[in-house]
Amino acid sequence: MTRKSAIVLGIVVSLGGSLQTSAQTGLAPAGANGQDGWVTVAPESAGIASKPLRDMETAIRAGEFKKIGSVVVARHGKLVYEGYFDGDATTLRDTRSATKSITDVLVGIAIGEKKLSGVNARVLALLPERARKMQNPDPRKDKITVEDFLTMSSPLECDDWNDASRGNEERMYPIEDWAQFILDLPVRGRMHVGEKVEGPKYGRNFSYCTGGVFVLSEVLQKAMGVRTDRYAQAKLFGPLGITDEQWVYSPMEIPQTGGGLRLTSRDLMKVAELYRNGGEWQGTRIVDEAWVKTSTQPHAQIDDETEYGYLWWLKTFKSGGKGYPAYFMSGNGGNKVAVFPGLDLAVVITSTNYGTRGMHEQTERLLTDYILAAVGP
Repeated sequence: MTRKSAIVLGIVVSLGGSLQTSAQTGLAPAGANGQDGWVTVAPESAGIASKPLRDMETAIRAGEFKKIGSVVVARHGKLVYEGYFDGDATTLRDTRSATKSITDVLVGIAIGEKKLSGVNARVLALLPERARKMQNPDPRKDKITVEDFLTMSSPLECDDWNDASRGNEERMYPIEDWAQFILDLPVRGRMHVGEKVEGPKYGRNFSYCTGGVFVLSEVLQKAMGVRTDRYAQAKLFGPLGITDEQWVYSPMEIPQTGGGLRLTSRDLMKVAELYRNGGEWQGTRIVDEAWVKTSTQPHAQIDDETEYGYLWWLKTFKSGGKGYPAYFMSGNGGNKVAVFPGLDLAVVITSTNYGTRGMHEQTERLLTDYILAAVGP
């Protein structure tokens, strides 16, 4: 048996076990440095109580939480817990729109390398061949910037949360040319009652649009001169030690930067830790710290509890009467990759509850009722 097979077997065998020792959690011995770069420690040594995590495992296995694939917790940059309830540590997880946050990282790297001028770069100026054949021309479309797509606030009539929207992503997928489909959309209008309209917080009207994030794949390719998936491997995944990823591609072979990228749970955690650590991974600078801060600050408001950065969600989660601010990747099915800066904590929860009511609420319950409840000072 190879070392990798032995590690995977240990993880699978240990799923029903206690968390009292690192071997029983499915982790390598405390302090070990795995082949993928992770150092693992016992939960208590990082201020994490074991009982809430044992209770979480019991609840998941009893069926109280549906279709949970994995839960991984890291604190102070070290893995303290892994639980695999569908597949194992090598399973590639389809976290759907969590991919969007990785697209933000790639944009930040490109700007840092001065391959892309900045967030104010105009999309149609970068894609002149698209502009020449664009339908529904409008001067406002000429002004669409990279930042507009990063913040889900372009003027295009594109709303995945509205089945009637002309730009809903389900209308995009049957079309061969996804980018042209999005850029051809008309400018959206907004009805209102009364003559006076209050401007939105942060000056941007949020409208969830996967297609706009896909257009960034072409923007990156034009700026870098290389396809986005190859750029990601060279500048992000390679430095993070990620060697196994699986992209979704459009009919025209453009990587789908708006969703569907498959990564293992541990590799998703590497992306979270990269941002928690200000753009560095194990002493190597991958993306500028200023970009990390800007990406995880609010640029648009979604609702009274949730704001949006550059393709990262922002929310305060409440547990035990306290509030814990977080920024996180989020995807259909209830997938969450969350960073709690004030706790030095990162959490990966993968789930396949695609398109079901309550999918996000149940993974948020795992966060608040069990994981945050386990965190001490």
